[in-house]
Amino acid sequence: MKQSLPFLIIGSVLIAALLAVWYLKRPAAETPLAVQPGAALPKPAAGRPRLGAEPPHRLGNADAPVMLEEFGDFECQACAALHPALKTIKADFGSRVVIVFREFPLASVHQHTLAAARAAEAAGLQGKFWEMHDLLYENQKDWHVSSDVESLFEQYAKQIGLQVERFKQDINGEAVTGRVTLDQERGRWIGVNSTPTIFLNGREVPPESLTLEKLRALINAL
Repeated sequence: MKQSLPFLIIGSVLIAALLAVWYLKRPAAETPLAVQPGAALPKPAAGRPRLGAEPPHRLGNADAPVMLEEFGDFECQACAALHPALKTIKADFGSRVVIVFREFPLASVHQHTLAAARAAEAAGLQGKFWEMHDLLYENQKDWHVSSDVESLFEQYAKQIGLQVERFKQDINGEAVTGRVTLDQERGRWIGVNSTPTIFLNGREVPPESLTLEKLRALINAL
């Protein structure tokens, strides 16, 4: 019995390691649910799965082995603080990581967040979503306190080479409204209630792990 004990211990460790690898790498597309460590799977809202706006705003190749899906609010200070880390992640991992951004403006908390989401989506209709995305986060301190965000957003549109008149028409149009609404529905369906919320291959990243080094470690594990 004493001689077999080490083998039993080694076997248990190997099984635990294999289960951990399976947990990280198993497909999550069929059950896109938010998971907190040690918590039970939340029940999705009734009805069909909410997939979000299509096509999503994607930075990188759809077939990358790791997908990072962010639900963000452009007026959220924590989202703006995370923005440089995500840019570094994309630069470091290149084609191995694809970043998807989902609109999740918390309009009950932030005065201008819905207008900012609309500005980003209107820019997206002209193929410049990520350029507007970056400007909004990098200049958040300016427009956050502005009494005329529309004029500022029009300046940003001009700065990134948009057709400004079309941008002004699109910003309150049905296409923009629809994309924001669909992303919000997806977020609520999978249990998002704050920003930033990040999913790696369909698994929610705990808030305490939303740092450059911890995200890098999680991605390396995948």
